[in-house]
Amino acid sequence: MQNWLLALLSLIVSGTTSAQVKANYGNNKAAAKYYDVRGMKMYVEEYGNGKPLLMIHGNGGSIRSMASIIPYFSKQYKVIVTDSRAHGKSTDTNDSLSFEMMADDEAALLDKMHIDSAYVIGWSDGGIIALSLAMRHPGKVIKLASTGANLWPDSTALIPSLWKDEQNHYDALHSKKMTDAKEKNDWKIFMLDWLQPNIPLTDLTAIQCPSLIISGDHDLIVLEHTVQIFKHIPHAYLWILPDSGHGTLEEHTAEFNQKVHDFFVTPFHQR
Repeated sequence: MQNWLLALLSLIVSGTTSAQVKANYGNNKAAAKYYDVRGMKMYVEEYGNGKPLLMIHGNGGSIRSMASIIPYFSKQYKVIVTDSRAHGKSTDTNDSLSFEMMADDEAALLDKMHIDSAYVIGWSDGGIIALSLAMRHPGKVIKLASTGANLWPDSTALIPSLWKDEQNHYDALHSKKMTDAKEKNDWKIFMLDWLQPNIPLTDLTAIQCPSLIISGDHDLIVLEHTVQIFKHIPHAYLWILPDSGHGTLEEHTAEFNQKVHDFFVTPFHQR
């Protein structure tokens, strides 16, 4: 597994409290259900009651990646947290992935659940999926919060060390014949971020819902790139967390929870 992903997953595990372990997010049979979504079995857990809130994890993650924020939001919302296609317990037999495909999965899931629209929180690749969902299915998103998202996969969007790690990983393995199912799936997940996304800034004007665009001040995503995302969404706010890396919701959980909830419940004022 690529170095940057190992580091991120290590951060997630180290930030998980004993209460979250007890809840067993991502492996909680009492909260779990599989849905037939666009040719796959999509694994979903649901918590709480209230207005629907969809949570979308990042590359190589799972429902467990969102463990730090589920308890807070499940007290006020019906939290719907998913294992994305080819991640966690959601299997996928296709030979490649795209963010558009994964956004369409989330829209189809809401249809299966008879939910017209939902609030959305996306982290990293999940943040990209959240933006894509709002572009492709605007009626499905009430408001969104996207943290650590990028629009293209090169060194103008990713910090140099991450870009180099991905390049080294690709160079080391791209000619290897993958035979093991897990190897093939891991490579497919890696290639998603190596080749994608490819979203022109001008496409962001299709996002009509109020959007909170979030980044750490030393995120894996170049700060100027995040600012450009914010500037091109018509009804957006920008929040840069001081003293934070890519894991904003893990490193500053209480502040993240409160800020995002306040954004969701406060009427939007045009900037």
